[in-house]
Amino acid sequence: MGRFLLIDISNSFTKVAVAGPKGIGRVRRIPTPELNADRIIEVSGSKPCDKVVLSSVVPAKNGEILTAFPHALVIGPHLELGVGIDYPAPFTIGADRLANAAACAEIGRFPAIVVDFGTAVTFDVLSRKGDYIGGVIAPGLNAMTHYLHEQTALLPLITLREPKSAIGRSTREAMLSGAFHGYRGLIQGIVKNIQAEAFAKKRPFLLATGGDAVLIAKGTKLFDVVDPLLTMRGLLSIAKRN
Repeated sequence: MGRFLLIDISNSFTKVAVAGPKGIGRVRRIPTPELNADRIIEVSGSKPCDKVVLSSVVPAKNGEILTAFPHALVIGPHLELGVGIDYPAPFTIGADRLANAAACAEIGRFPAIVVDFGTAVTFDVLSRKGDYIGGVIAPGLNAMTHYLHEQTALLPLITLREPKSAIGRSTREAMLSGAFHGYRGLIQGIVKNIQAEAFAKKRPFLLATGGDAVLIAKGTKLFDVVDPLLTMRGLLSIAKRN
């Protein structure tokens, strides 16, 4: 296996890692507004990479990266992903969602739902045959708490952590309880509806990834796999397939 530079540009943070024979190395997080080619080159190190893989949901940032790495493999539905696509407009599917589907294909458990806890929380659904068939997009946990702070006069901006109880004994505790218990209820409700609609009595394999995955998923018994590196594993899988 060669040396791969994996770049995942999301709305809040860009994740960059180098993968080699020993697997995926340290993942560096760069605030996406601060992203430029120099930062990527700095992270990649002096040793050249055999292939650069780019997943992006922020098109405005693509140009500079592709100028620095003109031969980068840009994630899209035209590539070999390891899964089929049964979706009306494949090129509207986010590149990170395709990477998550590819990572799920590596595990080989279908049907499946991948829940990615990022700026938005996305649910990607893979059929019994291993086809990407659609999903759900909802506000991310930080987006919800920031909105409450920005749209009210007295509610503070909170630092997310597990609440001690369901009943808050202060404004901050009440907000934490609402965020965590409400958010977990949202996740469980959406998964239940997807399962009933798409899989009937067959329980899908459930995977969680993204920045808030460990924080939210550890308080549920919903997920079979909680892997913050799932998207990166998907990029590496696609690089090998293409």
